[in-house]
Amino acid sequence: MKKYIAELIGTFTMIFCGCGAMTINEITSGSITHVGVAMTWGLVVMAMIYAFGEISGAHFNPAVTFGFAYAKKFPWKEVPKYFIAQAIGAFLACFVLWFLFPESETLGSTFPADGFAPYKAFIFELLLTFFLMVVIINVSTGSKEIGTMAAIAVGSVILLEAMFAGPMTKASMNPIRSLAPAIVSGNLQHLWLYLTAPFIGAFLAVMSCSLVKDDNCC
Repeated sequence: MKKYIAELIGTFTMIFCGCGAMTINEITSGSITHVGVAMTWGLVVMAMIYAFGEISGAHFNPAVTFGFAYAKKFPWKEVPKYFIAQAIGAFLACFVLWFLFPESETLGSTFPADGFAPYKAFIFELLLTFFLMVVIINVSTGSKEIGTMAAIAVGSVILLEAMFAGPMTKASMNPIRSLAPAIVSGNLQHLWLYLTAPFIGAFLAVMSCSLVKDDNCC
């Protein structure tokens, strides 16, 4: 049970801080700024990998869990349990944010920018998750993101992608990170692309691993 609780707490903290930064930025008319939001996402992920990497592997993302399982680094029988733990953590975080900031209209929901076509947002999110999973699978030990290198590398790529892609798609890269605030806030538009693109991106990243590493990594 410890690894499931770690995934729940880690996902809760990540969503509460990341979506919380977006929520507070929304209701205070930009006091945190886009850069501040991106830094919050990157730093909280880095901190949670340090905290829980050796316990659960610090996935906090169904697409990452799927990627590790497809790469044969994580047992498929554990995948549904990790999904449930991640979902509970994400929804709890969003309900707490809704309680604290009922005036927020989005609670950190993800949706394409005005004028940015959903199919382009789909491709963008697929590529963002591909980059993220490439980094994760190449710096992790088995199915675990542990150690200084993994925490800094993964946190940095999330900060980087949130920095440049946030204005266009909110840089989700995580199905449960998009699903929870969307349902709690009622912003369900274009949710399909945030639920599908990350899994495809993670799948392609695992495929690419076998092309560049010689040790039959995947």
